Amino acid sequence: MIENDGAAEFEVVVWGASGFTGKIVVSYLLETYGCDPEKLRWAIAGRDETKLKSVQRELGAEAVPLLLADSRDRSALDQLVSQTDVILSTVGPYALYGSELVAACAEAGVHYCDLTGEVQWMRLMIDAHHETAQQSGAKIVHTCGFDSIPSDMGVFYLQQQSMAAFNQYMPTVRYRLAAAAGGVSGGTIASMLNMMDEVAQDSSIAEVLSDPYALNPVNTVTGRDTNESAAPIYDEVLGQWAGPFVMAAINTRVVRRSHALAGMPYGPGFSYGEASLVGEGVRGYLKALMAGITTGLGTALAALPPIRKLLARLLPKPGEGPSPEKQAAGFFEVRLHGTSDEGDQRQIQVRVTGDRDPGYGGTAKMIAESAVCLAKEAKFGPGGVLTPSVAMGDLLIQRLVANAGLSFEVVKAD
Repeated sequence: MIENDGAAEFEVVVWGASGFTGKIVVSYLLETYGCDPEKLRWAIAGRDETKLKSVQRELGAEAVPLLLADSRDRSALDQLVSQTDVILSTVGPYALYGSELVAACAEAGVHYCDLTGEVQWMRLMIDAHHETAQQSGAKIVHTCGFDSIPSDMGVFYLQQQSMAAFNQYMPTVRYRLAAAAGGVSGGTIASMLNMMDEVAQDSSIAEVLSDPYALNPVNTVTGRDTNESAAPIYDEVLGQWAGPFVMAAINTRVVRRSHALAGMPYGPGFSYGEASLVGEGVRGYLKALMAGITTGLGTALAALPPIRKLLARLLPKPGEGPSPEKQAAGFFEVRLHGTSDEGDQRQIQVRVTGDRDPGYGGTAKMIAESAVCLAKEAKFGPGGVLTPSVAMGDLLIQRLVANAGLSFEVVKAD
């Protein structure tokens, strides 16, 4: 195993610092760690020197070192990777621009984290680089933003609290988005449209996306979960109706991979699902029904090439997104509940909250602290294409609570 020995010039390099989310990450690191090498040795990187220097001037970050490379120039990426302990990448769509960088990190034993929600690309990276990263000691950690920190770390936290309270894990866990406010970025839209383009060109990708255990290690036992339903769900624990949650198809697969990589401690039949709470009674049911119809219709229309082209023209473009004021005014609240087998009747509920809009202000803080955690507390240990909870566990929760405005708390345990 080749573990990075700490001799690198930088602890963290932000790749894609001139992009919409990259700039928010740089602003957060500057505010939290400044340019003090005693706190954090970090740099910004990308392929366009003019844009990067503009970011430095705009944010007052002239003292932050600047590195250059091109995402399709492997030798330049190898040189970039050799200078750091961790690469933090905000450059998407990752299926278009991220593969060579992941390969470089996996081979060099350098940790890596990103914000992808592209399940088909994550499966490709697992197949191509998991064994290499295990041998080199590199921790390749996808989905370090709102996809899928609240989900993956929320389940991890719930199960740790369940073990502390009941000396057992919960075989069934449900995630409910209770409330959120924020905006949509053009980069996210571009990733989603690119994924649909890939499906249209390669039918095997549709098979990956339709598999609820798409990210699990090959030949591992699967559980009892099926694909997410658009039908209304009545959550008996919380007493509300729930409709589809747009990120469920990503988050559920990440949580299931975490469980498999950890050795299936919650049992081979562990079940996990996600949905959005919409309200009580008849009104709540109708809202959940309408959300399901809208989601299904939107997905069907977006599968048509002419509609995708129209959406690409009408919706925000890469580099566009919510204003700083909207980011600051945003928030999210997630409720997770775990239940034991029917004969036991035990239950635990936890709440995960964030103090910025989930997609950008909150996400930027989550990935920044993930990168710092990988560079410092979680630097050593087994490598591979991992998940946030497997790669960092409690160490990441501590950082998110201390620095990133997140909270994890038990609401009920009985």
